[in-house]
Amino acid sequence: MSVSILVICESEIPMDDSLVMSSIIDVFLPINPRFSSIMVMGKKGARKWKKVEVNVENHVHVPSFSSPKGSSSPSENDSFLKSYISQIAMQPFPQGQPLWEIHIIKCPTSEAQGTLIFKLHHALGDGYSLVGALLSCLPRADDPSLPITFPSVNNFSSANKDDRNIGLRKVVSRCFLPLVNTVRDFGWSVLKSTCVEDDLSSIRHGSEHFQPFLVSTVTFSLDRIKEIKSRLRVVINIILKTILTLASRSTRAVLDLSFLLFKTVNDVIMGAVFLATRLYMHRTRGNSNLGTNSTALVLLNTRNLRDYKSVSEMVQPNSKSPWGNDFAFLHVPIPKVKRSDSQFSNPVKFVHKAHEVIKRKRSSLGVVLTGKLLEIMKKCRNAEAVAKHISRTLRNSSMVISNVMGPMEKLSLANHPVKGMYYTVIGTPESLRITIFSYAGNLRVAVGAEKGFIDSELYTRLLLDAFDAILDDACRKQK
Repeated sequence: MSVSILVICESEIPMDDSLVMSSIIDVFLPINPRFSSIMVMGKKGARKWKKVEVNVENHVHVPSFSSPKGSSSPSENDSFLKSYISQIAMQPFPQGQPLWEIHIIKCPTSEAQGTLIFKLHHALGDGYSLVGALLSCLPRADDPSLPITFPSVNNFSSANKDDRNIGLRKVVSRCFLPLVNTVRDFGWSVLKSTCVEDDLSSIRHGSEHFQPFLVSTVTFSLDRIKEIKSRLRVVINIILKTILTLASRSTRAVLDLSFLLFKTVNDVIMGAVFLATRLYMHRTRGNSNLGTNSTALVLLNTRNLRDYKSVSEMVQPNSKSPWGNDFAFLHVPIPKVKRSDSQFSNPVKFVHKAHEVIKRKRSSLGVVLTGKLLEIMKKCRNAEAVAKHISRTLRNSSMVISNVMGPMEKLSLANHPVKGMYYTVIGTPESLRITIFSYAGNLRVAVGAEKGFIDSELYTRLLLDAFDAILDDACRKQK
């Protein structure tokens, strides 16, 4: 496999390539020796890093966009930028030089005055390592001396405590269920990576190789997502009070409506992605797509951390957040829709399904065991065996979802205030990939769709519709 990560930074002001070049030499290259190394074959056939001299000019590209009329508008440049991203995604890295590139786009688009694209090979590190490295190059725009902060993970614990009964149920839930979930999740993961494939559909082409693709993005406000959470929390509080009043005869209401309580932003956005995916499948091929077996492969950082550590901490020999690739994946079934429910009349149920899966995965060691399996395969066989295993897993799934947490404040890159950021993964064989990045109060969702097979513009419109439908449904349920 030759997998890379594209990180796109949108600048509020026009790009000055001289400042960017200076920042690359003084800040970016010293972050980690891998940025100044190439991969070579060792004596026993294993690959290792070899330090080389870096000619920065070979790694930095400054393309110019021009229309047949001699000038182009920001909206036209949007199309040029999408095509350019697709173009560089298909180009391999030159032999004999470190595995990274930077592309400086000076033309203004509808989103920014200038754009900087980092193309980083996955061999350099996973999302946690590379995002941590980039953030070390980007100080806060308001005050560079202040540290970057990240969203906190707050749990709604009051209702959960009411739902956790003492006695046998507590013992079963804490001991037996995690064991069952672990066996089920790990076993299903092995099957999906070997012999069980998703059905072919309007989001799964079944290609064995990376195909040309286009990237479209949509931005959600974290405040709006929290609004959905708060509205549904009001509903569950009303239900709990009602049950206390009506006693045991209303326990059925808890079973019917307890799905309205969920904990994290992930549940809401995953629910919107699932709903948008089924809407797209219905729009493109009708009811025949609604009952297909489709799976989302969710990539996860397996480090037990809630925020980023400094690069100096990552490269320590016994670091708990080591630099490199330390990830695993879990298979999440995309909820099916009954053929009679063509209007998708209950959007919140997709949030319920997302919460159900996420809650169950939290009580399972399936992801940890999957990560250990990859480690064992690498030690007992080689990295190529791991690559084949991951590639087969990706091919057997319908879509890939990756989520990286970003800073709460706006950052600055070489004195360029960063208006927005997003990323995507390239080089993998699936037809649809969703990448999610939080930045300065917003959640940026990038849709990477196989060119000529998936309509990325239609999918992003449906993603917006799905989010609005979930919010409206939450408001109706609160009333």
